[in-house]
Amino acid sequence: MSPSSPIVVLDSGLGGLSVAREIRNLLPNEDILYFGDTARLPYGSKTAQTVGGFVQQIIRYLLPHSPKHVVIACNTATALALPAARAAFPSLTITGVVEPGAKAAVVAAGAKQVPVIGVIATEATVKSKAYERAVHRRRNHARMLLKPTPLLVPMIEEGRLVGDPVVKLVLEQYLKPMLQLRLDVLVLGCTHYPVYKDIIQKIVGGAIPVIDSARLCADDVARRLKASGLLHNSLPSPDGAAASEQRGTLRCFVTDDPQRFARLAPRFIGMPIDEPTWVAPDELYGPAQGGDWPIRVPA
Repeated sequence: MSPSSPIVVLDSGLGGLSVAREIRNLLPNEDILYFGDTARLPYGSKTAQTVGGFVQQIIRYLLPHSPKHVVIACNTATALALPAARAAFPSLTITGVVEPGAKAAVVAAGAKQVPVIGVIATEATVKSKAYERAVHRRRNHARMLLKPTPLLVPMIEEGRLVGDPVVKLVLEQYLKPMLQLRLDVLVLGCTHYPVYKDIIQKIVGGAIPVIDSARLCADDVARRLKASGLLHNSLPSPDGAAASEQRGTLRCFVTDDPQRFARLAPRFIGMPIDEPTWVAPDELYGPAQGGDWPIRVPA
C-alpha cells in the first residue's frame, strides 16, 4: 500500500455514505472504495457470526485494490465484527464508528456528575453492549439508555423523507419515552440515522446534543493516515515542476439493485454518483474455483 492507495468504507447499505461524505470533505484527495451489501441488509437483526462473515468476505473481495485503511461504517458491524476482522486481516488497519461516537457523547455530557446518555440503534448493536462499554471506559458513572429502533433503517432504505408523517410518528414513539427519563445526550447509533437528524433534534429539543459520529470517524481516519505517512496530500504536476491538488475518486460496489442505490445515494453523500458496480453475493463466498473463504469468527 502507499499514499495513493484507496480507503475502503463498507456498510450494509446506504448509511455508510454519510461517513464517506465526511472523509471526502476532510480528505478531498483520497480515493474511496465504498461497498454497500444491499442484498443482505439489514445487518441489525443478524447474529455476530453472520455479520462477521459478511464483513470479512467484503474486505477479502477488495484486497486486490490494496486498501491502506478500512472503515466499518456500520454500527452493527462495528459492534459485532470489528475484533474478528482485525484478527483475520492483521496487515490492515480497520476501524469502526462506535468509539468516535462514544467519545463525542462523553464530551457533550460535560461536567454533569451522572449524565444520562441515550443511544438509538439496531437491535444487534444494543444487544452487543458496545456503546455501554465504550462510554464507561471514559465515564464510569454515566447512565446509559439504549433503545432498539428497528423500523428506521428500512424506512430510510426505502426512501421515506423527513416530511413523511410515518417517519415523525415512529421517531416520536421511540424518543419520547427516553425524554421522560431526563436525557442529556443522544447518540445516533447507526450511520443511516443522520438522514433524520434534523427532525430528531426537533423532537428532543435544542438543549440535548445529538451526536452523529460520521465526522469524528473521519477525524480518526485522518489522524491514523497522517501518523502512518499514508495521507494522499498532493500529486506531481505533469511537468514535474510543482505539486498539484487532485480530487479523489469515489467508486461504489453493491450486492443488489445498483440503479436504486445510485438514485438514493445523494441523500447521504450530497452529490450524484456513478452507477455502482454490481457484485453478485455468490462472488463473496469463495474463489472462482469453488469452496468457501476461511472466515474467522469470535470465540
